[in-house]
Amino acid sequence: MSSHNVLNTRQEPVSIPGDRINAFADSLRGRLLLPGHDDYETARTIWNAMIDKRPALIVECAGVADVMLAVRFGREFDLLTAVKGAGHNIAGNAVCEGGLMIDLSGLNAVHVDPRARRAHAEPGATLGDVDHETQAFGLAVPTGINSTTGIAGLTLGGGFGWLTRKHGVTVDNLLSADVVTAEGQLVRASVDENPDLFWGIRGGGGNFGIVTSFEFALHPVGPEIFAGLIVFPFSQAKSVLQQYRAYAPTLPEEANTWAVLRKAPPLPFLPESVHGTEVVVFANFCAGPAEEGEKLVAPIRAFGTPVGEHLGVMPYTAWQQAFDPLLTPGMRNYWKSHNFTELADGLFDTVIDTVLQAPSPHCEIFIGMMGGAYGRVAMDATAYTQRDAEYVINVHGRWETPAGDEAGVNWARAFYRNAAPFATGGVYVNFMPADEADRVAGGAYKPEVLDRLRNLKTTWDPTNFFRLNQNIQPA
Repeated sequence: MSSHNVLNTRQEPVSIPGDRINAFADSLRGRLLLPGHDDYETARTIWNAMIDKRPALIVECAGVADVMLAVRFGREFDLLTAVKGAGHNIAGNAVCEGGLMIDLSGLNAVHVDPRARRAHAEPGATLGDVDHETQAFGLAVPTGINSTTGIAGLTLGGGFGWLTRKHGVTVDNLLSADVVTAEGQLVRASVDENPDLFWGIRGGGGNFGIVTSFEFALHPVGPEIFAGLIVFPFSQAKSVLQQYRAYAPTLPEEANTWAVLRKAPPLPFLPESVHGTEVVVFANFCAGPAEEGEKLVAPIRAFGTPVGEHLGVMPYTAWQQAFDPLLTPGMRNYWKSHNFTELADGLFDTVIDTVLQAPSPHCEIFIGMMGGAYGRVAMDATAYTQRDAEYVINVHGRWETPAGDEAGVNWARAFYRNAAPFATGGVYVNFMPADEADRVAGGAYKPEVLDRLRNLKTTWDPTNFFRLNQNIQPA
C-alpha cells in the first residue's frame, strides 16, 4: 500500500506510510475502512443528510482495545479525529472530512442487573436498544423521545424526555463510566474514582474522552404506560397554548405533556381533511395507572374542540418509538433551540407565526416541559447546568433535498431571533447545530461552570484532541 494523506488537527495533510496503515489495520479486532471499500459509504453516513463528509480512515471498533488503539494512532500523527456513536447528533460531528473517524456503532450491547436495578450500555447502543433490554424487567433509565438516538451522545449532553420530571435527566442517573482518555488509556469515572472527570462527562459532551461503557440506575416503569395524542386545529392554537400554560404546573411528576406544532401527518385517527394542515398536538405521558392518565388528559380535551385523539394503555417501548417515523434518517435537518422559564403570549405569537411560514411539511416546533426532579439538582452538581429551564423549545427545520437548504436554515434562524427576547439565553447542547460554537460559552454552559470545564479540559485533553464536538477549549 502506498502512503495515504490524512488531515491533522490543523487541517494539513499528513502522509502516513502504507506499511504503517497496514500494521494499524492488523492490530485491530475490528476493521479499518478506506475510501473505495464496499462498506465505506454506509459507514460514513449519519442521520442528518446535510452532513456529507469523507474521512480518510474509518476504524470500526470491535471492542475497547480497538478504541484505545485508534486514539493512540490518531495521537501519533495528530490526526483530525471524529467519534461516532449512533451518529444521530444534529451537528454531525460524528464524521469528519479527511481525518480519522472512530466508529463505535458496532459496540451496542446492553446488560441489565434487575436485582440491583443497574444497566451497562456500550456507546453504540440506541435508546431503543436500552429500552428493549431494561423493559424486559419493567425497568427504565430516563432518556430521550426518539428510539434511534444514541445513548452515548444523549447522555454526554444531558438527556431529557418523558421520565425527566420524575427521575431527572439521563446524567442524573449515570453511576459510572469507562473512559478512554486522550492518551489512549482506560479509566473509570464515578463519584469515587476520578470524580472531576465524572462531573465533566455529565453534560460536557465528548470533550474529555470516549466513553466505552455507561452504568445507569434503573427505575420501575411500565412495561405498560398511559400515553397518546390529542390534536387541535390551528385556528385554536393561541387559546389551547394559553390553557396548556395554566395546566402544566398542575401535573404530577410522573406525567408529562409536550406541545408539537406542525402540519398534520396522515395519521389514521385524523380526518383526511386535516392531513397536511397546521395543527397543535399535545403528546401526553403518564407512568402511573391508566385511570390516573385518563383523569390527567381530561382537562386537555376541554382546551377546545379536538379534531382527533389517540390515547390509551400501551407498552412503554411503543411510546418511545411513537415519534420515530417523523425523525427517520436521510432527511436534511437544521435545528435552533431556546430555554424558557415561562411561556409568554408574545412567544406563542412567535411560535404560531413561525409554523405558518414553515418551508416544508416536515418542519415542526415542540415545547418540552421540564420541572420536578429536573430542577431539584444543584446547578453545579453536573456539567449539565440548565436546571432553571421550565420549558425547552426546539425548532426542527427538516426537508428532503439540498434545494431546500437556504429556506430551511433561514426559517429556523428567524425563529431563534424572534424568540430570543422571551428566552433565558441558555440552550441544550444536544440541540445545537455545528454553526453555534458561540453559544457554548454562556449558553450551553454558565460562565462559572465553563471555567471549571476549561480547567478539566486542560487536565484530561490539553491538546484538544477531542475537538469535533461542541468544543470546550483548554484553559
